[in-house]
Order: sequence, then C-alpha cells, then structure tokens
Amino acid sequence: MDHTMVTTKPHLLPPSLLPPSKFKFLQTSPNNHTPHPNTHPSTHQPTTSFTPHGHPNLDHTQQIHAHMIKTQFDHTQQTPLTHLQTQLSPAAQHNFLITSYIKNNCPAIALEIYAQMRRMDTQVDSFTIPSVLKACGQSSFAVLGKETHGFALKSGLDGDVFVRNALIQMYSESGNVVLARLLFDKMTDRDVVSWSTMIRSCVRNRLFGEALDLIREMHRVRVKPSEIAMISMVNLFAGVADIEMGKAMHVHVVRNGKHEKFGVPVTTAMIDMYVKCGNVTYARRLFDGLGQKNIVSWTAMIAGYIHCRDLHEGAKLFNRMLAEGSFPNEITMLSLIIESGSVGAMELGKWLHAYILRHGFVMSLPLATALVDMYGKCGETRYARAVFDSVDNKDVMIWSALISAYAHANCTNEASQLFARMKNSGARPNQVTMVSLISLCAEVGALDLGKWVHSYINQQRVEVDVILRTALVDMYAKCGEIDMALRLFDEATNRDICMWNAMMTGFSMHGCGKQALELFEQMNREAVEPNDITFIGVLHACSHAGLVAEGENFFEKMVRVHGLAPKVEHYGCMVDLLGRAGKLHEAHELIKSMPIQPNTIVWGALLAACKIHKNPDLAEVASRQLLLLEPRNCGYNILMSNIYAASNRWNDVAGVRKAMKDRGTKKEPGLSSIEVNGSVHDFVMGDRAHPQAGKIYEMLAEMIKKLKEAGYAPNTSVVLQNIDEEEKETAVNYHSEKLAMAFGLIATAAGTPIRVVKNLRVCDDCHTATKLLSKIYGRVIIVRDRNRFHHFREGSCSCGDYW
Repeated sequence: MDHTMVTTKPHLLPPSLLPPSKFKFLQTSPNNHTPHPNTHPSTHQPTTSFTPHGHPNLDHTQQIHAHMIKTQFDHTQQTPLTHLQTQLSPAAQHNFLITSYIKNNCPAIALEIYAQMRRMDTQVDSFTIPSVLKACGQSSFAVLGKETHGFALKSGLDGDVFVRNALIQMYSESGNVVLARLLFDKMTDRDVVSWSTMIRSCVRNRLFGEALDLIREMHRVRVKPSEIAMISMVNLFAGVADIEMGKAMHVHVVRNGKHEKFGVPVTTAMIDMYVKCGNVTYARRLFDGLGQKNIVSWTAMIAGYIHCRDLHEGAKLFNRMLAEGSFPNEITMLSLIIESGSVGAMELGKWLHAYILRHGFVMSLPLATALVDMYGKCGETRYARAVFDSVDNKDVMIWSALISAYAHANCTNEASQLFARMKNSGARPNQVTMVSLISLCAEVGALDLGKWVHSYINQQRVEVDVILRTALVDMYAKCGEIDMALRLFDEATNRDICMWNAMMTGFSMHGCGKQALELFEQMNREAVEPNDITFIGVLHACSHAGLVAEGENFFEKMVRVHGLAPKVEHYGCMVDLLGRAGKLHEAHELIKSMPIQPNTIVWGALLAACKIHKNPDLAEVASRQLLLLEPRNCGYNILMSNIYAASNRWNDVAGVRKAMKDRGTKKEPGLSSIEVNGSVHDFVMGDRAHPQAGKIYEMLAEMIKKLKEAGYAPNTSVVLQNIDEEEKETAVNYHSEKLAMAFGLIATAAGTPIRVVKNLRVCDDCHTATKLLSKIYGRVIIVRDRNRFHHFREGSCSCGDYW
C-alpha cells in the first residue's frame, strides 16, 4: 500500500476550493411542512414521496439540512419532516445528509458536510467513509479520495469490507485501476460485492481479458454471484461488442445459474448483450426461449432490432407484441425512440411519435426530451423545435437536448441564442449542456464562443468533470489554440483515455508529430493503456509530420506490444503516411496485403496521395475501387477529375463530369467560415451575398495588389478547368478562404489573429498567398482545412509546406 497517503492530519479541501452549494437554505419553522413554492420534482427520474423506508428528494433534504444547522445538529429537536426518525445522534444526522445528497446527485454538497464533520470533530465511522468515497468518485475528486483513504488507514476503518469495496470503487472511477486491483488483492474477506466491483472496474477501463480472468477466478473459489451481480456483469460486457467475449460471459451465467431456465431479468440482460455484440440471431434465440415474456424483454428485443438497423423486423415484432396482449409503456417508447435516434431512423421515430399521440400517452418531459434528441440526431431541427415549443415546464434536460440538436446541425447562432434564453428562463445549465455547446464550437471552429462558454463555466462554478474537460481540450485544439488545450490537459488531475486521445488528436491536427510521440511515451510512464483510437491519433501525427519510420514502428508495436488488431482506419493511416511521403508503390502493396477488405478510407488515402505526387495511372486503380464502393460519392469523382486536369487530359475530365451528371451527383462546394464577435460568417467562391460584400471586395482588391507588389503570381494550375489564363486568375482570386480573410481584415482589430475554417483541403495558391498576407498585414492567420491546421506567421506556415 502507498503509505504516502497516510497523514498525521489529513488535509481537507477548504470551502473555497469546493464547488458552491447548489441551494439556498429554506427559512422554515420546525412545524412548516409546506414545500418551497418554486420547486417541483423532476420527471426525468421517477420520484416518490419521502417515506420511512426511502430518502427524501432534494427539496426535503434541504429543509432537513437547514433545520439541522439552525438547531446545531441537536438530535432532540423535531425535524421539519415528521417522517424522519428524530432520535439520531449528530454523527448519524451528518451521515443521513451525506447519503441523501449523494442519492440526489449532489456529491459536492455531501463532501462539504464531510469537511464540516472533520472540522467539528464529529465522529466519522465505517458508515461515513463509504458514502464519502462514493461522492469522491462521482465528482472526480481523486485527491480528497486519497486523503479519505489515508484517514481510514489511520483510524483503523480500512479493515471493514464495506470501506474496502468503496475504496476499490472510488479508485476505479478515478481511473486508477492499478491501485484498485492492489486493494482487491490484499483483501482477505472478499464478498460478492468485492468481486463484482473489481470486475466492473476492469470493464470500465477496457481491461476485458483481466475481467474475464477475475470471473473465472471467482468461479474457481466458489463465490456464487447473485442474480443482480450476474445481470450487472452481463450489462457491463454488453459494451465489449465482441461476440466471443459475449459467449464466454454467457457460459459463466449458465454455470452459475440456479436453474436450467433463467429468469426473465437475466435472459433480458443477455439479449441486450448479444444485440450490442452485433449478433441479433443469438439474441432472438434467447428471446424465443422465454416462456413468459414481460414488457422489458419485448422492449429489449425490439430495441435490439433497431440497434442492428433491422427496422422491418423490429416493426414486425412490435406489432406481434400488441397482438399478444402486451402493450408498451413509457419506458418502452423511450427506449425505442432513443435507439431510433442513435441509428438515424427518422421515419421510424416519426411513427413512434405518432403512436404516442394516437394512443393517449401523456407527453411527459422524458418523452418530449427523447423526441427532441431523436429529431436532432436525425438532422430535423424544425421538428425538434416544434416538440420543444409544445412543452410548458421545460427542465435543463430538454433545453440541453435542443441545444445538442442545433449543435448536431452546426447551427451555431441558433444554439447560442437558445443558450441565452435558457439562462434567462432560470434553468441552470449542466455538464450535458456545456458539452453540447463546447462540441459545437469545436466542430465549426468558433473560438470566441467557446471561450465565452468556458468563462461562463468558471463564473458559475459548473462542475468540470472528466467529460467536460475533455470537451474543452478538444475544442481548444480544434479551434487552433493547441497551447491552451495542453494547459487544460496538464492541469487535469483525473485523465481517462478519451482525454489522452483528444490531446493526441490535437497534436496530430496541428502537425506536432514529436509532441504526439512524447505524449505517447508519457502515457506509457503513467501506465495508461492505449486503445485503437490512440493509435489512429499517433499514426495521423506521424503522417502529417512526415515521420515514416516512426509511424511504421508504432504500427508494429500496436500488434506486437499492445495486442491490438489493426482496423481498417489504421491501415488508412498507414496508406496516408506512405502516400504523403511519395511511397505510392509501398502504399499500394500494403493495401493488397490487408487481411480485411479495404474501404473508402484506404483507397481514398491512396487517391489523394496520387494527386499530390501526380500519378494518374495508380489513381485510376484507386478510383475504380472507390466507384465500386461508393458510386455516388462526388468527392472521389472530383479528385479523379482534378488528377486528369493536372495532366491536361481534358477528355478524361469531361468523361468523369458526364458520368457524375448522369448519376445525379453534385460537387460539394468549397465553404470557408470565420467567427467575428460571436457570429459565424460563411463564404463560398465568388460570394457576394454577405451584407458587407462591397467592403470585402475592396479589401480583396487591396490584398491582391499588395500580394503582387510582394512578388506573388497566381498559381493557376489549381484551376482545373479548360478556360483561358485570365479567367483562371480571376477564379483563384475569389476563392472562399480569401474572401473570409478579407472580411477578417476589415472586421477585426489590427494585430489580432484571423481564424478560418474550410470544409475542403486548402489549395496550393491560397496556401502561398496566405503565407505572404501574414507578413504583409502583420497578422497570425490560422486556417483549419479538412486535414489539419496551418498556422501562418511572418511569411511561413507551421506545416513546412508538407500537407
């Protein structure tokens, strides 16, 4: 055990470092039973009245807390809620409040009460410590969790099995699975909860092999999991999405079951597991074997068909359920609507919406929120807004769902306006809202709005958990502020693999190959196990930095050291790495040797490399494969057309264009965006729709004049049309990124950076011109194109002209 945790006087976070209380104490008299008029129970989670056997809701808890403070935790005083037993010691009263706040999802307040107990020298016992550790895990306060562990050691409470189990759970949620396993291995009196918690810890940290070993060991030492424990383990392994792992879990359940025929709950959990492992046939076999099907098993199987995109079979089973006299409840409709949104099945989602209206379902907040979310994920913001507007008592979840819908559709201005309305309505934004807004800013490159949201998070002291911090790291990286992303990453006390991957991807996008490799080494030093996404980031970083040997080495390590089988995305990275470096033959040979079928990512990488290195013959090979895989994808057709045009093969260009026209495919227009004063402005080539078009074109004329004075000559080879040279020069001058830069120069203060986001790859001419413009106007110009970032400063680019 790490004895550095034991302190003579465990440090407690001062109140200034703890999140503020999220409530105001109610000024009630002991006999006032009237609830606060401005509060009402949330309908997102079923709430029941406070009974002697349950815990009060948040409103009641606050009343009890306020009363206990007024009476200085005198257990002889009557509480404002007569349901609560009054004969409780001050320690028991503190424990009650800590537990109640945790159950009401307020872990930060629970920790404040624990800090108060320590300051008042109130007795802390084996009932207090597990609750405090649970709060530390929920709120990602790893430091306080370690100090609580130290206090438990010093106080002799660490020998209690409940305390040990809570410690394992806390370290697991903090991402420290090594310390969790060390505690587990030292336990001499493990119960079924100890085993289940450790298995859950391994699965949460994607250590699936180790989790299976624990399950086998648990079976060997004859610890019988309860039915609840088995359901929990099956649910955990549902996220593995590996059919062999799923079968192994099934075998374990069979061996440990009390009867040959399992109960409906266990079978339903296994149905869900097989569905998520991609094997709907096994799931249906289990479902058909159920003698008595309840609404939960029907829901799981129908949702499974939707999850596997077999919408026709799902609809058939829904009708069969009705025919057999089982009728969907609100949970059923929620599950099916959520699955419809996850797979983008809008027509099915509409049908379910109609069913709800026709059959008299009460449009509860959870249902309305699920519908808003479903329509948003299907890109139908108009329908999402209509459902949202029909709801009277909106809560934070439905506001967040509509903001997410706008974020999904890249409607930046609508999302920011809705956020302002949300604040004015009195609904307090939560982490979900913040993550949606931050993710939107990352997608469209809206740095100013992202900074404002970050500032709001700090001002309102919104709890920044690992998910929200990861979103912030990702946003700053994708908006060109890689230094700020790294600062947030370095300040994090609790990093999961998603945060490491976000930082790795950020370095990759900015062409910081060496920093990405150093980050990978840091992961190794901190015993963080990389996953397949990590290696995609590393290989991309090597590709953008031209680190061919290093990329090949990582590709080999991925298999040999980390036991990860390369996926098609990894092969795509390797083809891109070799292709950019001009090793087209090696890239083609790698494709031919792939053990899995190459997809559009792989062939597309080869085609793009053929364009860079002007190899039309190999490009034709890649193009034929791409047209077989995606005949209606205009991007590959355009790229092939451009390769022919660069070789002056105009007849072939005409043939590609005609084939596109015959198939009805259209070219994706080049679009450049720039954010000014919180609003995003979009430009296309030759755009005159902007309200300040006159001033923009005046600035553009000035830019072209100064560029020519600096020795610039338009690179008309990027105009891949059979037109005369003068027309080509005009076309080059009116590219969308030049218009966005012109607007940036007239709309922002001198010396401030200009940030442009382009949906396509930046062309050679604009790249050359932007280098000169950065020097002429003394501006840092940051351009994010489809592949990476370009930082232009004093006449040079961060990519070193290698992109």
